[in-house]
Amino acid sequence: MPNNFLPRWRLWLVAVIGLMIALAATYVWLTLTWSYSEGERAGYVQKFSKKGWLCKTWEGELAMVAMPGSLAEKFQFTVRDAAVAGKVEKTMGKRVALLYEEHRGVPSTCFGDTAHFVVDVRAVE
Repeated sequence: MPNNFLPRWRLWLVAVIGLMIALAATYVWLTLTWSYSEGERAGYVQKFSKKGWLCKTWEGELAMVAMPGSLAEKFQFTVRDAAVAGKVEKTMGKRVALLYEEHRGVPSTCFGDTAHFVVDVRAVE
């Protein structure tokens, strides 16, 4: 009996660990592909940099001004795509519209510091 018990115990342990890894990977995939909300914000990108110790992501700040002379509201955002990051860099100093998706429940800051992921940028005249 003891010789038969040990291999079954190891098999169950491997199966449970494998199931936990699969569930965690599925959860991360769902949070990064399913968007809670989508929208557009317009303003001036005032900060944009690549940050992170291990996982480098582009993080930025958009200053949204409703009327000249009013206090600017800040919108923190993350860019995961290098092509979109290049577009943001090219439009620095100009009024832009950022199209974004909000992803809630992302388990780590390795994917970005904010829940707002910019997917496209266009200059506003």
